[in-house]
Amino acid sequence: MAEKRDYYEVLGVEKNANADEIKKAYRKAAIKYHPDKNPGDKQAEEKFKEAAEAYDVLSNPDKRARYDQFGHAGMSGAAGGAGGFGGFGGGGFSMEDIFSQFGDIFGGHFGGGFRASGGGGGSRRVNRGSDIRIKVKLTLSEIANGVTKKLKINKTIACDKCGGSGAKDAGAYSTCSTCGGSGYVTRVENTFFGRMQTQSVCPACGGTGRVITDPCDKCHGEGTVKGSEVVEIKIPAGVGEGMVLTVTGKGNAARHGGISGDLQVVIEEAPHPELVRDGNDLIHNLNITVTTALLGGTAEVPTVDGRAKIKIAPGTHAGKVLRLGGKGLPDVNGYGRGDELVVVDITIPSKLSAEEKRLVEQLAGQPSFRQADSVKNQNIFERMKSFFR
Repeated sequence: MAEKRDYYEVLGVEKNANADEIKKAYRKAAIKYHPDKNPGDKQAEEKFKEAAEAYDVLSNPDKRARYDQFGHAGMSGAAGGAGGFGGFGGGGFSMEDIFSQFGDIFGGHFGGGFRASGGGGGSRRVNRGSDIRIKVKLTLSEIANGVTKKLKINKTIACDKCGGSGAKDAGAYSTCSTCGGSGYVTRVENTFFGRMQTQSVCPACGGTGRVITDPCDKCHGEGTVKGSEVVEIKIPAGVGEGMVLTVTGKGNAARHGGISGDLQVVIEEAPHPELVRDGNDLIHNLNITVTTALLGGTAEVPTVDGRAKIKIAPGTHAGKVLRLGGKGLPDVNGYGRGDELVVVDITIPSKLSAEEKRLVEQLAGQPSFRQADSVKNQNIFERMKSFFR
């Protein structure tokens, strides 16, 4: 399979391009490779779809942020199979999808409106359902291993009686008299610059080119009814707070058998009682006793998958960082795994008995308990550097 091109390269814009620049670049590419200008040219059709895919991502702030951070892998974290992630990349939009979603970009070119060419040479508007946005809260363990969630989504679904068409039967249609079946209307206006011709979606048929003469008695001609669906969402390992995953076609159903919207899944991280996430690393603050710090020993620490024992070397200072390699979180793009950083803190008793105080005073006079030059001369910046080693 050929490697995907960078979306900014596809549209010929810089990475800091604003929304208007991206829209203009897409419009230019879409007009250049439009099927009406390149009939039968498969290469032009692929470039047309490639430009639409790039625009789908770069015109959406959430998708663009995810793409800038994770590249193409961030667009298809669980690609493959029904309900895969990634918009265009997750399942591949058809030409009708493109005209439905971005048809207004073309303006007056090629008839305007959201139109898709049919096999008989006609054209019609394709309705698209609205997107649904939900939040899913994950534990660190679920983030570390990936998880499949089954969620009941309340939404509009296709009417089961008419199959989503809105008509009682296949013959319950007639050609729209307002637009003559074209799906759009043309208006001529006199302006300062002369006579201007504009085209817009037919208000009578909504751009479909036909009207229902005998509507379905269950959905009353809409093609949709209120309902729900259990959606299985495969969430890849390594996702992060605020990441948005798109499940194509699992949003609200569209009127009259159009294209369903998408389900946008926003990731939330449930706080862990003992671990804090820092990128792909995990941080745990470990409290040890003075005697353990002096004599060494072992301690048990939490990990994302359970608990682990670590060794405490004799003479461990407060602020010492112990690194557990590979015990962090996996990278969402599959580039390895983070570590767990155990930051040592020493618990100092707030009260001492008379006997304990006497023993400490005896120790205080011993050579080993006098401040060593290496510790005395170590400034705060050197101690901070040791945190990152």
